[in-house]
Amino acid sequence: MELTSARSTYYGDIGHWADRTPVHEAASLGRALQLQQLIAAGASVNIVSVDNFTPLHDACIQAHPNCVKILLEAGAQVDVRTIHGSTPLCHACAAGSIESVKLLVDHGASVNPSLTALTASPLHEACIRGNPDCVKLMIAKGALLEAFDIYFGTPLHAACAKAHFDCALLLLNAGAKVNATKFHETALHHAARAEREDLVELLVEFGGDVNISDNLDHIPRDYTKPDSPTNLCLLQYGSNPLSLQQLCRIIIRTMVGTRAMELIPKLDISQRIIDYLMFKSLISSE
Repeated sequence: MELTSARSTYYGDIGHWADRTPVHEAASLGRALQLQQLIAAGASVNIVSVDNFTPLHDACIQAHPNCVKILLEAGAQVDVRTIHGSTPLCHACAAGSIESVKLLVDHGASVNPSLTALTASPLHEACIRGNPDCVKLMIAKGALLEAFDIYFGTPLHAACAKAHFDCALLLLNAGAKVNATKFHETALHHAARAEREDLVELLVEFGGDVNISDNLDHIPRDYTKPDSPTNLCLLQYGSNPLSLQQLCRIIIRTMVGTRAMELIPKLDISQRIIDYLMFKSLISSE
């Protein structure tokens, strides 16, 4: 179906603004029966407002998967963008509606839409709002872990900036680069600024560099409050070398991936090293 524009009305100094159509309203309010009746009567499911919002965008923003399903089955364009470049999948991930996300993906929605100066990827949106189920599904569907948003940086940056531990853990376990930079700023800088000691410990466990400087020549600890738990945690990591166990875990994750960590049992460090060397030998022989 082609996109059609809603009727525009002039409001003086405000200028032109498209009327909210009954289809937009029904989708936004989750009125599935009314939506079905409007579609049966010939209403367009791809009608757009002046900001290029379709009823599908509205249904996703308000997390109404029943309306999302109706619209998609009626021919709604799955990857249509607003004037800011956001797709319905971006909105569904932001809303945390895993049902809507699954419906969109099943109907061919792109998990890696091209990014603009004003948009973030669906994975970014899930990380910003702290929706781990959506993060997990986006990763499983091939979302780019290093997709770059002009404001946050990578999805890991976004998860740490918003202090969403579960999202950060999912990204790291999937192989996100812990020391990726945005203007030389890493996820650790964000975790420090958020005063999240647990995130700092997680990032260091995955190889985060506590002494890396951003474009202002500030290390993560410079963004914490003096003598706060996060400040003291970073001071300790910066003053003491990592233990042999921590170093081995980082090496394993870097060289053979997180799957190796699942295969290596939680034994004493000497046994873990032996297991790692045996595992590496098996990989090399294949």
